[in-house]
Amino acid sequence: MKADFVFLDEFVSGIRWDAKYATWDNFTGRPVDGYFANRIVGTKALCTALARGREEAAVLGFGLLIWDGYRPQSAVDRFLRWAGEPEDGRTKPRHYPNIGRTEMFDQGYVSARSGHSRGSTVDLTLYHLDTGELAAMGGDHDLMDSISHHGATGITPAEAQNRQHLGSIMEASGFQRYDYEWWHYTLKDEPYPDSYFDFPIA
Repeated sequence: MKADFVFLDEFVSGIRWDAKYATWDNFTGRPVDGYFANRIVGTKALCTALARGREEAAVLGFGLLIWDGYRPQSAVDRFLRWAGEPEDGRTKPRHYPNIGRTEMFDQGYVSARSGHSRGSTVDLTLYHLDTGELAAMGGDHDLMDSISHHGATGITPAEAQNRQHLGSIMEASGFQRYDYEWWHYTLKDEPYPDSYFDFPIA
């Protein structure tokens, strides 16, 4: 692993994770190239900021659950190949019900050069500290639909408030949001803004 990158669980305590792209539970329907372990990797700067986020969340009664951090370029390349494969319908209803595979790129949900590959972008949600249950957000991870946009209509007031809580937690911790995905945040002062890495998560 590149110097200055760490495993989140070795650097910060008290944060849950479920690395979706290391599992079958993602929009491709199978583990993705470059993910050989269900762990979250990121720059030390990212993990330090997430430690602040954990503290900010706890004040509101929440914990953080991380779905993705650093993403190898080989994984992004796999997304591109997958988009060109015939549609089998296995993950479409859950992840991209109203668009086709190639439209994911056109509409900004997936990119050929992902900020995740720079090591300081994270996909995450909140859970309730008292119950361990995920906070209702009005849509799951990687739901590529307008309902996932910040400010989307069609979600409940409680779901909108939870999204606002996540946004305030992350912004107070040094992150900026991505308008099309309520779960996606990038460190404002990321240490490698022009680099795209391709070492595996293993």
